[in-house]
Amino acid sequence: QEQLVESGGGSVQAGGSLTLSCAVSGYTYRHNCLGWFRQGSGKEREGVAAIYTGGGITYYADSVKGRFTISRDNRKRTLDLQMNGLRPDDTAMYYCAADYVSAKECEMRWAVHEYNYWGQGTQVTVSS
Repeated sequence: QEQLVESGGGSVQAGGSLTLSCAVSGYTYRHNCLGWFRQGSGKEREGVAAIYTGGGITYYADSVKGRFTISRDNRKRTLDLQMNGLRPDDTAMYYCAADYVSAKECEMRWAVHEYNYWGQGTQVTVSS
């Protein structure tokens, strides 16, 4: 059974750091198109960062560039999101997503947020 489970969320003060991790089990370990998304209260879901592991291609939302880093740990079978310089507007439920597609399709999936597999989410709260 394919499953994605997020962890690492919590409450921090502005300027702090958190590292989110998404454990990938089942056949999802082969998925090469993975991403992090978030949804704040009363807001639409937005893309945070994505990676195509076939070529190490990464995508970031403008709002997190220079602060967040996405990476895939094949040994641990996790998708990680290092978040530095957190701001109150980063407060949201964070979800990881995965799929197995070509590089071009992965870029499209990132743009439209359409992945076949999603985790349940982990809450990040940043106070001012």
